[in-house]
Amino acid sequence: MAPNAHGGDDRSSEEAALSARLQRLGETLDRKRPRSPSDDVQGPRPGSRFAGFARGFRLSSELVAGVIVGSVIGWSLDYWLGISPWGLIVFLLLGFAAGVLNVMRAAGVAPGPDAGDREH
Repeated sequence: MAPNAHGGDDRSSEEAALSARLQRLGETLDRKRPRSPSDDVQGPRPGSRFAGFARGFRLSSELVAGVIVGSVIGWSLDYWLGISPWGLIVFLLLGFAAGVLNVMRAAGVAPGPDAGDREH
């Protein structure tokens, strides 16, 4: 096949050679790139074998934290106002609802509290 007026064959072979060199350079850099200590500090990466465990622990701690905070607030109101057991019952339910909402937000099922601001 004869080259066209603009040197089409020369250009495509130069692009192929450049692409191959760039790919080799990328592979060489990946092999020689030192592993930074911050890789371990940031926690598990999505491909890590503990990523699922970390995500489950985070989601369960969100729920438990909501229930505990609601219980403490309810018990405190009962103690100070003498309305036992209504403060504990109400705030335990509110804490459970807040915990479920936090779990849904962390799992990506529900939008976060600032999601409405980004739409405008």
